[in-house]
Amino acid sequence: MDSRSLVPASASFQLPVAQLRSVYQTHEVERKLAKLPEREHEHLRSTYERMLERGPERFQVKPSGVPDMAALYDQLPNFTDALDDVRRHVALAQDSQDGLEVTPMLLLGPPGIGKTHFARKLAELLGTGMQLVPMSSMTAGWLLSGASAQWKGSRPGKVFEALVDGQYANPVIVVDEIDKASADAQYDPLGALYSLLEHDTAHSFVDEFAEVAIDASQVIWITTANDERAVPEPILNRMNVFEIEAPSPEQARRIARNLYASIRGEHDWGRQFAAEPADDLLDALAALAPREMRRALMTGFGNARLDRREHVQVDDLPRSPGAARGRIGFVQ
Repeated sequence: MDSRSLVPASASFQLPVAQLRSVYQTHEVERKLAKLPEREHEHLRSTYERMLERGPERFQVKPSGVPDMAALYDQLPNFTDALDDVRRHVALAQDSQDGLEVTPMLLLGPPGIGKTHFARKLAELLGTGMQLVPMSSMTAGWLLSGASAQWKGSRPGKVFEALVDGQYANPVIVVDEIDKASADAQYDPLGALYSLLEHDTAHSFVDEFAEVAIDASQVIWITTANDERAVPEPILNRMNVFEIEAPSPEQARRIARNLYASIRGEHDWGRQFAAEPADDLLDALAALAPREMRRALMTGFGNARLDRREHVQVDDLPRSPGAARGRIGFVQ
């Protein structure tokens, strides 16, 4: 069965914001604020005051139907299984009182095949925005769960910020390169995920800075990894794992065509160029390293414009040592 026929779809269907959800209890914040000493913990005090000023209600995406995802399947041809999974969850939520819930997913594969790009596209589809948590640059476990207000320079974690400072109860949070999180004997940087990835315990997630229970049960979690062996088994067991392969040569050409059309459409100067790229240009772009594809096209457009041509030619692309590397996927 074709993956796009899992559920009926229509271009007219959208994912509108249709209901509100409380992500914390106001009385709990008031109680914490009342207990603070008069002249101490100013950052914590301002956090509580901001929570009370904003109120606990956040928008929750509520699907009225299954959106037309044909464009995403075309842009992300090597992510079919992951896209199918999203469609299943949307189909379950339509025509019901339930909000959209998506089982946490792990996108597993080598660098550069588009894992982070997929997450951005999913966030655009759902309209809830995206919070990126890069584990490779993480030096302390509090990036997700916050640091105690007793410590100098402490602050809330990314989950707290997404739900309290954001607009949505079900934002997309991407834990990037989860296999590169470095733990030490004092603090496990993935410790917070054990409860956050469990639907029942995520209802009352406590950030260590604010020490107020937050409902993180509706967060849409996407994690990425290059090496499954470096991800703890209890974390793997809490997620749907999708092994993402590099696109085939034909898929790479399709990605190059979509990127050409995207760049052309995003700029006013794009009208100076032909609507469709030449076949040999697509072949050359498909052979580039993924992170160089966009840069190569921008150079190509510029060189063609200097020659007052509407067609970008292969010779317009940059010739550099990096451009000669083999194709492995799509730009992240």
